[in-house]
Amino acid sequence: MARVAVVTGGTRGIGHAVSVALKEAGYRVAANYAGNDEAAEKFKAATGIPVFKWSVADFDACAEGIKRVEAEVGPVDVLVNNAGITRDGMFHKMTREQWDAVIGTNLNGLFNMTRPVWEGMRDRKFGRIINISSINGQKGQMGQVNYSASKAGDLGFTKALAQEGAFKGITVNAICPGYIGTEMVRAIDPAVLEKNILPYIPVGRLGEPEEIARIVVFLASEDAGFITGSTISANGGQYMV
Repeated sequence: MARVAVVTGGTRGIGHAVSVALKEAGYRVAANYAGNDEAAEKFKAATGIPVFKWSVADFDACAEGIKRVEAEVGPVDVLVNNAGITRDGMFHKMTREQWDAVIGTNLNGLFNMTRPVWEGMRDRKFGRIINISSINGQKGQMGQVNYSASKAGDLGFTKALAQEGAFKGITVNAICPGYIGTEMVRAIDPAVLEKNILPYIPVGRLGEPEEIARIVVFLASEDAGFITGSTISANGGQYMV
C-alpha cells in the first residue's frame, strides 16, 4: 500500500510543487492549508489531492487535523513541514504581534504538527520528517529577525529530533531554500530582482519550486534511510556552509 504524506502549506508555492511531486512518486498525499479557500479548491480540482484546512500554529487544530487525515487517507508516514509566514520589519519597529505570529507558525508549527504523528511513526518503525527552513535561518537577514530566528530554530529542532528518531527508523531532515521563483518572489519589482537579488546568486537565476520538491521526494524515500539530521542547502550558491 502506498505511503501517506502530509504537506503543510501544501496548496501554493513550494508546497504545491511538493504535494504534486509526492503524488507523482506514488504517495497518497494530503495537503494542508490555513486560509486561502479559493486557491485550495483550485489546487484540489487540478491535482485530485485532498485538502485539509487548519492552522499549524494551533496545537489542538493540528491534532484534530491529523486525526481527520488518518481516518480519510491513512496513517501518516511522511510529514513535510512547509507552512511558513513572514511579518518583516526592522527590529526597532517590530511588534510583539509580528514576533508571535512568525514564531507561532514557523517554529511552533513544527512541534504542533510533528507531535501528533510521532508516536505512530515510532510504533510502525518508519517515518520521514522533512522541515523546510530557509537560507535566512542559516545566515540571518536584516528586517527578518523573527523569520530568521524561527528558521534557525527549525534546524535545531531537526538535529535534536533526528537523534531521537534514528533507532526507530524515523529520519528528520531540513532543506534551506534560497530565492525560489514562487508567486511571492516573482511579484518583486523586476528591477529589484535584477539589481539586488540575482547578482548575489552565483548560478544567476531563481530556483524553481520543483527543484525543492525533488529533494523532498528523495528524502522521503526508502533510499534516504541513512540520511538524518542533515541540512540541505538549495540556494544556487548564494550561501555555502
